Amino acid sequence: MKKIFILLVGLLFLFIACEKKSSPPQEKPENPSPRVIVEKERVEKDHPLPPEVKIKLKKDGKDSYSWELNGSDVDQILKVNEKLRKQLGGEPSR
Repeated sequence: MKKIFILLVGLLFLFIACEKKSSPPQEKPENPSPRVIVEKERVEKDHPLPPEVKIKLKKDGKDSYSWELNGSDVDQILKVNEKLRKQLGGEPSR
């Protein structure tokens, strides 16, 4: 009985050892393709240039100023108009 037990234990170890050796090795590709990591470009949010406002400044013979404003952004035109009123103290011609 002792011989059979030793034989079975020996066979068990033999099968375990053979299983590990006979398992197919992990396949590694011969030419591994490089991993490409694509990063999104960081779009820097630069403050856009303020809308352009064109100013035609006029001075009459009485040393008073008037102006004409042209532009695409109404809010910017109003800001420029107020700034001109404060600095020049005149009324714009309409």
